[in-house]
Amino acid sequence: MRALSVDVRVSYPEFELAVTQAFPGTGISGLFGPSGCGKSTLLRVIAGFERSATGRVSFGDEVWLNGRSRVAPHLRGVGHVFQDARLFPHLSARGNLDYADKRAGRVPARYSFDDVVNVLDLAPLFARRAHQLSGGERQRVAIGRTLLARPRLLLMDEPLAALDTRRKGEILPYIARLPTAFGIPIIYVTHALEEVTQLCDRIVALSDGRVVAAGGVAETLERLDLADVQGRFEAGSVLTGHVAGQDTALHLTRVDLGVAALEVPQIGLDTGAELRLRVRARDVSLARTRPDGLSIRNVLPAHVLRIAPEPETAFAEVLLDLGGQHLRARITRAAVQDLGLVKGAPTFALIKSVAFDRQALPRVMPPLGG
Repeated sequence: MRALSVDVRVSYPEFELAVTQAFPGTGISGLFGPSGCGKSTLLRVIAGFERSATGRVSFGDEVWLNGRSRVAPHLRGVGHVFQDARLFPHLSARGNLDYADKRAGRVPARYSFDDVVNVLDLAPLFARRAHQLSGGERQRVAIGRTLLARPRLLLMDEPLAALDTRRKGEILPYIARLPTAFGIPIIYVTHALEEVTQLCDRIVALSDGRVVAAGGVAETLERLDLADVQGRFEAGSVLTGHVAGQDTALHLTRVDLGVAALEVPQIGLDTGAELRLRVRARDVSLARTRPDGLSIRNVLPAHVLRIAPEPETAFAEVLLDLGGQHLRARITRAAVQDLGLVKGAPTFALIKSVAFDRQALPRVMPPLGG
């Protein structure tokens, strides 16, 4: 697999992008950060659309940018999926797909038209035109059209930004299977943490045109020094577990974390299936002794790893160890003081089951062609 390497600069009157980063040639790499941090600009550099870019961009042994000398966008073999589907309104979904398939011409066909249709479940949409498709359906067709150009690298620029939470939940599983189904690396731009959690194998976090963190999703999101990048209201952690069982009568799923278990709104996954769950720091409360008589279903034994008071605020971020996995809690400084929290102190993390947004939880992937 070909890795992508960038060492680039782009200067505007009030903004400068300066990024040096390697992206592996497999899986989904999330490019994350607040609006205006340079995510889309970096994609434009990689695709060859940013004429003012300088530096070096290479894909495997091919050099796409060297100083100011650059390979034209159409020669790079890069596919680009945008926020808006950009379908041809006068063509049906099938017509849009056929157009891309024919335009691919002599590009080596590593996969067929039918492969794309089956993976994205597009056959039921063939006869409809763009205005007859839902937002999620339009994006699936747009992704299919891009794949049928047979790109070697796929760039996705906030493709779900215009969708509500339910529609996002429906399309996320389709995107998650693309690298395996087509052997193509993906760089996925978003400012939505639930998308990062469910899709990405790794994350590159940008702030003010610079890389401020890069690595695995869980270890990057748990960093207490990235609250401003994540947004303090949405900052949190990622827990990995396995489905331990279903309570169909009460519509709950039990998730085994190894040393403890969580109850979350019911997820239609088989027992033993692995999944990731994002827990917002603001949804975690702490207790020094195990409480009784609570409506909170999840009481997890933990130890304090680190406490980071927020400057000039009433709050502090606490990083907890749950038998090897880490959890963040955002509480007041007064609570830290009253509970006597210090590094190594045993505590209990309390999380409401309703804190897990059901619509953003993992969904069952429909069978191929179904």
